[in-house]
This record gives sequence, structure tokens and C-alpha cells, in this order.
Amino acid sequence: MKRFKIGGVPEHFNLPWRNAIEEGKFQAIGAELYWSDMNGGTGQMIKGLQAGTIDIAVLLTEGITRAILAGLDAKIVNVYVESPLCWGIHVPINDAIRTVSDLQGKTFAISREGSGSHLMTYVKAKGEHWDLKELKFNVVGDVYGGIWALNHGEAQGFLWEKYTTSPFVEQNKCRLLDEVYTPWPCFVIAVKSSLMQTDYSLLQSIIGIVQKEAYKLKNDPTSAEQFSWKYALPVEKVRSWLDQTEWNYGKELNSQAFEEVVKQLESLGLIDKKESEHWEQKLF
Repeated sequence: MKRFKIGGVPEHFNLPWRNAIEEGKFQAIGAELYWSDMNGGTGQMIKGLQAGTIDIAVLLTEGITRAILAGLDAKIVNVYVESPLCWGIHVPINDAIRTVSDLQGKTFAISREGSGSHLMTYVKAKGEHWDLKELKFNVVGDVYGGIWALNHGEAQGFLWEKYTTSPFVEQNKCRLLDEVYTPWPCFVIAVKSSLMQTDYSLLQSIIGIVQKEAYKLKNDPTSAEQFSWKYALPVEKVRSWLDQTEWNYGKELNSQAFEEVVKQLESLGLIDKKESEHWEQKLF
């Protein structure tokens, strides 16, 4: 039995993995997966791959792309969620901020350097034509740190997946100001580079099981109740999210889907030209 430690955010996108693990579906192919919740998101998973504390990560496309091009010894195996991610732009509940332009020059809470909350702030700032060199950040660790920072004057803006933060919005712990979508597939599966040589076929079998579980959840009319119960989300919000979400149900990796990610990272100054050279060879 081959054992792998896998990291991912404790959010609704990853229910296919959790269900497959709980139901023992990987054991039939000679694999045993140990799930580790990564509350710190993509930045924490990048550190985990770097340190070797996790073997597989389910993380944001832009974050792992930047990390690999900057030298992380990891490879992207496939796209996990094909649809874009809807990021909510959150502000303090009682702040005078009323438009995104009011956030110019303010401090943004981010989970970690290189995380989605960090990189997507750059994407939004570029769209608003702000001077990217003037962006200010406060590293807060996770979603709870972000909400705390908004409520204690340590940040005025915070980007996070909007359905995950919806309970905080409803509890008046923050206010949803606006939204921004990733212009690419939002989640990918990445592994330590060494696994591509030693366990490639097994990794493909693992991914195949997860894709079948995702397809089942997407098409089961009762799955919204399951998501709602496991992640404490209102059923109507889950249904809305499910309508917008498409996992990868069996497509092979298409490297060209990452071309826009690399272009955006370079244009934002988050990678340089040397790092973006031969990007396909580095990423896959």
C-alpha cells in the first residue's frame, strides 16, 4: 500500500477528495491518502511541498504556477476545478468604504506571501489601474485572521472565496463590497516532482477516482444538502455555487490553459522574464 499525505483547504471544493478517502476508494488501487486541512491556503501548501510535509496539494492555479516558476520543486499533474473562482472583496462592516476605488492606498489582509488572497489583490488592483508598487499587505494566516484584521483596524480589504466567507457576511463580521473572478481554471493538483517519476500511473488513478466522485456530486440532486451540512453553508447558496462550478471530470492536462496565468503573473511583476522562459517544461 502506497501512502500519500495530501493538503487542501477545508472548503466545499474538496468534498470529492474527502468522500473518496472516507469511503476507502483509494485502497482498491493500492493507495492510502491522509488528508491534512490547510487553513493557510495555497501559501501554506507551497511551504508544505517545499518542506516535504505533504506529497500532493490541491491549490490555486496562480499560486502554484508562480511558486514553480520561482523554483519550487513540484509539478502540476492536472486541473482540478475548471471553472473560475469567485473572490469576494471584503471590508470592515462599519467602515466608510463604499466602492473598490476607496480601497486604493489601503492595507489588504492576505493569508501568506504567494497565496491567492495575495495574488488576486494584484489582479484586481491592475484592473483598477492602481500603482502596484503602492499595494500594502498584512499577513494574517487564514480566513479567520483576515476577518479579525478587518475588525481590529489592521486591514481595510480582504479577498477570499465568497461562499466560504458568506457566513461571516451574514453575521455582520465583514461586508461584501465587490467580486472578482480568476481568468483561468481555479484549482489544480500538484505533487512533489519526484512522484512524477516514481508514481505517475498511480497518481493518474487517484485523480480518476476523484473526478468520478466530483461528477457524482455535481449531478446528484441531493448533494447540495450534503455540502450544506458538512460546511455549514445555506442550501440555497450551495445550489448557486454548484451551478457555477465545474470540476474536471476526466480531461487530460492542457498546458495552454496556463498561458494566460503566466502572462498575467509576468505583467503584474510577480515573475520575471527569465522565470517565465520555457514555462511548460517547468510546470509539467
